[in-house]
Amino acid sequence: MKNIAILVPETAVIEAVADPRYMFTAVNEFIKSQGKPALFNVQLVGLTKEVKLADGIFSIHTDATLKNAKKPDLIIIPAISGNLEHAIKLNKDFLSWIVIQYKNGAEVASLCVGAFILASTGLLNGKNCSTHWLFANEFRSMFPEVDLVDNKIVTDQNGLYTSGGANSYWNLLLHLVEKYTNRELAILASKFFVLDIDRKSQSPFTMFIGQKIHDDDEIKKAQEFIENNFTEKITVDELCSKFAIGRRTFERRFKKATNNTIIEYIQRVKIESAKKQFETGRKTVSEVMYEVGYADTKAFRDVFKKVTGMSPLDYRSKYNKETLHLN
Repeated sequence: MKNIAILVPETAVIEAVADPRYMFTAVNEFIKSQGKPALFNVQLVGLTKEVKLADGIFSIHTDATLKNAKKPDLIIIPAISGNLEHAIKLNKDFLSWIVIQYKNGAEVASLCVGAFILASTGLLNGKNCSTHWLFANEFRSMFPEVDLVDNKIVTDQNGLYTSGGANSYWNLLLHLVEKYTNRELAILASKFFVLDIDRKSQSPFTMFIGQKIHDDDEIKKAQEFIENNFTEKITVDELCSKFAIGRRTFERRFKKATNNTIIEYIQRVKIESAKKQFETGRKTVSEVMYEVGYADTKAFRDVFKKVTGMSPLDYRSKYNKETLHLN
C-alpha cells in the first residue's frame, strides 16, 4: 500500500486538492475491478483539521494533521492562490515537514503554482521545475537557484515532480499513476478522465507578457520600444545607439532583466502578435508573417514552432474559430 499525502494548504485551489484525490481513488477502483487489492491510501493532510478556502465559501475536513499523518510515499502539493509570498508564509509549517519526509524516502509533487511552496523548501535548488507560465517571471525572481523550464508540462528529477499551469497537472497525475502502477492503468485513467496522456509542452497555451518585473528602467524603455516597433527591422546595434549603452553591457543587462536575449525578446513579441492574428483573423500565414516583420517563410515557421511547439498552420487550425467551423 502506497501512502499518498495530499496537502491542504491555506489558500489552496480546491480543485487541485480534490482532483488528485479523485485520480488516485479512481485508480484504486480500477485495480479492485481486476480482482486485486487497492494500492493507494490517500490522506488529506493539513495544518489543522479544517481548512477554509475561497474566502470561507468552502471547507475541507482533513484526514490528518502533520502530527498524526501516516509516513507518506508521495506528497502532493496543490496549487495555491492569491499573493504567493503571503501564501508561503501562511504555510511555512509545511516546509520543514516536506523536507524531513523527502529525506526519509518520500517523493514530492507540486501542481501548478504549488511549485512556489516546493521551491521554498530548497529541495528544487539546482533542479528543473515547471509552473504556470503566467507566474514564470515571479518564480524566477523569487527562486533564482531553481532552473525553471516553464514550457514543460511535467518535470521528474530525483523524486521531485512539478507540473505546468492549471489543468496540465492532470498530466503529472497520469505520469505518477504510470510510475506507481503501469502504462495500462495510466491509459485507462486517461480515457476515464478524457485526457491526452502524452502532452509534453504548455508552449501552445503560453501568452508572452513582456518581463517587466525588474528595476532597470532603461531596459524597460528598450522593451517598450521593441513592443511598439516590432514590425520594423530592429537591430541590437540600433538599440544600443538609441539608449547610449555599450553592446556588451546592454546585452548583459537585458538578459539579466528579462531572462531573454534581445533577439529572443524581439522574436517573442513578433510571434505573440502573429498568434493573436491567427486566433481571430482571416489572414493567411504569409500575410501574418509579413505583418509581423518576417520575409523568410522558413525562418518564420522555425521561430514560431520553437516558441509555440506548433507550426503556424497547425496553430491557426487549432485556435481560429472560422477554421474550426471549416473543419
